[in-house]
Amino acid sequence: MSFFLIKRKIIESILDSLYPNPISTLYYTNEYTLLIAIILTARSKEKTVNRTTKYLFKIINHPKDIFKISVDRLKNIIKNIGLHNKKSKNIYDLSIILINKYNCIIPKDFSKLKYLPGVGRKTASVFLSFVSKKPVFPIDTHIRRMMIRWKLSDGKNVEKTEKDAKKIFNKKNWKKLHLQIISYAKRYSPSKNWKVNEDIIYQKLLKNNLLS
Repeated sequence: MSFFLIKRKIIESILDSLYPNPISTLYYTNEYTLLIAIILTARSKEKTVNRTTKYLFKIINHPKDIFKISVDRLKNIIKNIGLHNKKSKNIYDLSIILINKYNCIIPKDFSKLKYLPGVGRKTASVFLSFVSKKPVFPIDTHIRRMMIRWKLSDGKNVEKTEKDAKKIFNKKNWKKLHLQIISYAKRYSPSKNWKVNEDIIYQKLLKNNLLS
């Protein structure tokens, strides 16, 4: 059995025992609000975003609703979220493009999605993982950290980490693993105040000499 296959079995076994049926806790009401919610989570905590969007999505629930609100008011509503100035402009510009170019329908094509304001590679992948059956493996800061700690990738950049993850894990599990690894990373292997002895997967890999 190969080195990476043993690692994969250990990691997936522990994740499945901890999070057998992972679900996203991100608040949204439709595909439009989903995309906005994902954009807002960049460098921001999901709990903070959910508190804000439960109010925001009562005002904007469709691209054309953007005409009901000014950019300044949008900034004020999301002011507790990181990068709120840039995000409010992106949400406005994104909505206008969806109206003028896509008849208010969000494209399910990765290449079109990633060039929308505020979207990019990671956000496009996360969005598609919710609404499409296309195989995607979104890499955020939590997953990238785990790939490095588990010695599955050098983590030089997101693209390289994504390529490594897709090579190691089975395609059919990518969506589930995306949610599982994020939950695990936040709980057991955070970037700050990391308690190594409480990191179940890290300790298991260490015990089996799989971190060299």
